[in-house]
Amino acid sequence: MTARLLDGKALAQTIRSRLKGEVTQFLQETAIQPGLAVILVGDNPASQVYVRNKGKACVEAGMRSDQHVLPANITQEDLLNLVDRLNADPAIHGILVQLPLPPHINPLTVQERVWPVKDVDGFHPLNVGYLSMGREGLVPCTPLGVMEILKDAQIPLLGRQAVIVGRSNIVGKPLAQLLLREHATVTLCHSRTRDLPAVCRGADILIAATGQKRMVRGSWIKPGAAVIDVGISFEEQNGKYKQVGDVDTNEALEVAGCLSPSPGGPGPMTIAMLLRNTLLAARRQAGK
Repeated sequence: MTARLLDGKALAQTIRSRLKGEVTQFLQETAIQPGLAVILVGDNPASQVYVRNKGKACVEAGMRSDQHVLPANITQEDLLNLVDRLNADPAIHGILVQLPLPPHINPLTVQERVWPVKDVDGFHPLNVGYLSMGREGLVPCTPLGVMEILKDAQIPLLGRQAVIVGRSNIVGKPLAQLLLREHATVTLCHSRTRDLPAVCRGADILIAATGQKRMVRGSWIKPGAAVIDVGISFEEQNGKYKQVGDVDTNEALEVAGCLSPSPGGPGPMTIAMLLRNTLLAARRQAGK
């Protein structure tokens, strides 16, 4: 068996093209340009790349992009004051604070300070609660991207066994809630799960989100299962760093029915969902 590849990069580009048209229409109807503010604290190289890509994607979609690059030694109070100013700015509809933050800043305190209606990351406790209750709110971008990949590939969810490896607040937990909304039966695994390979082999839909490179082997996968690799790690090859995922891609291709790999799978979808959340936030703030 050779698994069908689910191309997250191509799907993300399709969604971004559609969003560009929706942004243009929204601007014509309301004279409001959706605006996203991204806050970067410190000089983490990976974070700098992420922020630059987010800003470029915003501009390409016709949105306003504000980037605030702050020194690593900024006080938590000064950072919170910036968040307050952005909350009060009517031209800014979404606020994203790039993680990780320096050790002296409490990320939860900062996330709680962002108004829920502008919380395009979906990390505010109110939005987390809304997701858990099945109410409308802003949902974390990577889990949304995984759901879009499954939807586009027409993977049945109702009544299916879905196993998520990784229970983070950013991916695992919100993704479990989204799958439950679609009536999947969800198992959320972690480092203390007993006989993890056996649990994974029972999955119709297997999603890996741990950051442990090539942890999921072909022998862990049920033949014909849908596999989504959310993991991002890096390894050095000939002096260069190459991105690898949580799933051993070559082995998975021999067993799975379909595979969304890393890189090239959920990663590109995250920015597409960020743009979607920003437009959604702008619509709601405009009463649309």
